[in-house]
Amino acid sequence: MNIIFLLGIIVLLSNCNTKSSTSSSGFDKIFDSVFKADEPGGAVLIAKNGRVIYEKGFGIEDISTKKAIGTKTLFNVGSISKTFVAFGILQLAKENKLSLDDDLYKYFPDFQNSSLAQKIKIHHLLTHTSGLPDIRRVQEDSVFYLTAKDEENWAPIKKADSLEFEPGEKFNYSNPAFNALALIIEKVSGTKWQDYIQEKIMKPAGMKTSTITDGPHPQSGVSHGYIFDGKNYVENDYGEEPTFAASGNGGVWSSVEELWKYEQAIQNNIFLDSTWIRKSRTIQIYPNWADSTPSFIGLSWFITKTSTENMIGHTGSQGGFRADYVWLPEKRIFYVILCNTPKRLNEIRNKVLSVALKDQ
Repeated sequence: MNIIFLLGIIVLLSNCNTKSSTSSSGFDKIFDSVFKADEPGGAVLIAKNGRVIYEKGFGIEDISTKKAIGTKTLFNVGSISKTFVAFGILQLAKENKLSLDDDLYKYFPDFQNSSLAQKIKIHHLLTHTSGLPDIRRVQEDSVFYLTAKDEENWAPIKKADSLEFEPGEKFNYSNPAFNALALIIEKVSGTKWQDYIQEKIMKPAGMKTSTITDGPHPQSGVSHGYIFDGKNYVENDYGEEPTFAASGNGGVWSSVEELWKYEQAIQNNIFLDSTWIRKSRTIQIYPNWADSTPSFIGLSWFITKTSTENMIGHTGSQGGFRADYVWLPEKRIFYVILCNTPKRLNEIRNKVLSVALKDQ
């Protein structure tokens, strides 16, 4: 899904010079064709030049209560959660409480193959370049993984006896890497990592209702995720979807309003200084890179570059939830969509940004 994120907009960014008025009706036309009022749906927020130009909820957050989705509705944001964990690590690095060059053996001396743990650095986990295989037996032991938290999801990885490639050579998206990073935050801070992120990132950003999974997800005050089985919408979140409780890779719950606050806090260096923010959103270059695709990953952020534009963001997919978070720094456009049932978010993003880019 992340390659799609990188490639889906390159042509769009290069060919949107036509001047026209950006109107709510243009966005309404896009989203009214995607969502139905009596079905699971989503919420959207679009901002330009620091000002929200469109925000709206569509559909229902719970098929039992039929409560309507609004821009304050909390969704599981999936892998966008990884950016919060990454910023927690970067805060600790800034304070010299850890180094991005620390190896895994320092924090996990129980690694079965200590030589592997000594090769892999924290920055390899942040960039999905560790080479560690995902050897979790999720399908074979799905009942266990319905409630398994970060520690239980990371434990099998520590038993790896070989790497898929040498650290820094290639990109291979890794959820367990962020379970490990969450555990490192706990080891270094002496605090539950969820509490650390709430206090050090969400609170300064003004994210008053956002929360993080710690085992079961909240039973009230949030939307539920659904999958359409051809006849009915079937709930698919905690209790139905394996690894949902492993929160380091996807445990944040937030709204489009509060993710806009998050992005503003990032841009205004509220919880981390500009040097570290810039580093997090700069493509990391490894001297031993051997992948056929050039590097496109920052310290958890995915970055698309053209000759004139950059796109920074992250997608999310977990259970019935889908999310897309996009920042175009040169155009000063921010776009986020959170859904509680799968939608074709890449196509929606391209349409939205095409409208937003016309009014330049």
